[in-house]
Amino acid sequence: MTLEATDMSVLRLQSTNGRSPATSESPDLAELARTTGTRFILAVFTTLSGKPCAKLVPVESVEELQTDGVGFAGYAAGTIGQVPKDPDLVAIPDASSFTPIPFVREGLALVHCDPHVEGKPWPFAPRVILKSVLAEAARKGLSVKVGAEIEYFLVQRDEHGALRTADRLDTSRQPCYDARDVTRMYDHLTSISAAMNRLGWGNYANDHEDGNGQFEQNFQYADALTTADRVVTLRYLLSVLAEQRGMTATFMPKPFADRTGSGMHMHLSLWRGETPVFPDAADPRGLGLSETAYSFIAGILEHAGALQGVIAPTVNSYKRTGATTTSSGATWSPRYATYGGNDRTHYLRVPDANRVELRGGDGSANPYLATAATVAAGLDGIERCLDPGVPGVGGSSDTLPMTLLHAMDALSADPVVSGALDTAGPGVADYFASLKREEFFQWHNTVTPWEIDSYLTAF
Repeated sequence: MTLEATDMSVLRLQSTNGRSPATSESPDLAELARTTGTRFILAVFTTLSGKPCAKLVPVESVEELQTDGVGFAGYAAGTIGQVPKDPDLVAIPDASSFTPIPFVREGLALVHCDPHVEGKPWPFAPRVILKSVLAEAARKGLSVKVGAEIEYFLVQRDEHGALRTADRLDTSRQPCYDARDVTRMYDHLTSISAAMNRLGWGNYANDHEDGNGQFEQNFQYADALTTADRVVTLRYLLSVLAEQRGMTATFMPKPFADRTGSGMHMHLSLWRGETPVFPDAADPRGLGLSETAYSFIAGILEHAGALQGVIAPTVNSYKRTGATTTSSGATWSPRYATYGGNDRTHYLRVPDANRVELRGGDGSANPYLATAATVAAGLDGIERCLDPGVPGVGGSSDTLPMTLLHAMDALSADPVVSGALDTAGPGVADYFASLKREEFFQWHNTVTPWEIDSYLTAF
């Protein structure tokens, strides 16, 4: 059976907050594979650094996959908290996340998995961490919905290995929203849009962003776990479909020094059942928000320094947040932990009374960790009834961390954000901070062309 003949409601089966893939509520993975004509399944999990790892499982073994999962040498996978002697990491599929992707290869599907070790959820697995934080929210009677904006560049390398814009005609000084640049990338953009819509994600816009070669493709918000899964899936789709056209899709925060960096803005809202928590028409501060919403904002602002270590987790991230200008004249990345209305210069923007937009994250952020840490910070604000101050003024006048090293120091000193990483088990925050400090010093110990140009004959 082809995807076109498939009941699209099958494709919209998604995980609910905190639900275990082993419960009786879960759809039958074998039946989903049969219904959609799937021949192979990518059983996917991500490392702490956001790398998607997978094994390709033939449909003939789908029953074994569903029952027993599939094993990995965790240490070989990368940043997942294992050493060579550790037992296998076993990826247990969440059938609710089953996603046919025949536009990549006919008969191919993927399913997101929760890594386990010796029968227990592995606390260093980002998806497990997010589910644990969402379970904490559920115990408070709250659920979380998230929308994510995915920005990326389409690039190639020249004969000397240097990066260049894949579309060589995309050279204008103000390319944002340029209809001609969008049209030249029509085949790529429409293939991604069609894929999202066939999956029921609700792609509603595809545009050229502020930097030459930079694009954004949007889809409707959903529950927090579903959106995080979709971010991982979309990055995979963008990467492989761009590669098929001889391009590289990069989510690197700042691939070009003189261009805008790529963010991963998150739109967050809280709900009690089917009732949104954020709106309040009687709000005296003018943004139409409830006191709960303001406390959620205050929590994020209070923990912003530590939060940056999770939502901007690379050395390159701080080339984006530290930028003072670009060729277009704006950076669109906040340097201070402030909030306000429909104003994109703030760390937290309030576009309307239904949501808040966190603008500090970038394209290197792991969506599971980014969501978990942000939700934990906001819930702490609610728990402590924090007040963010006056819109447009409230928040911190201190700059956000200037480097990854500063961000890791802030993370280690913040029990709420580090506690979010440790929600599923202790030691994750320390492990994550250690990895990132090592990353910083690896970069710091590299002699760059800038240093040669600046110092070779300076003394």
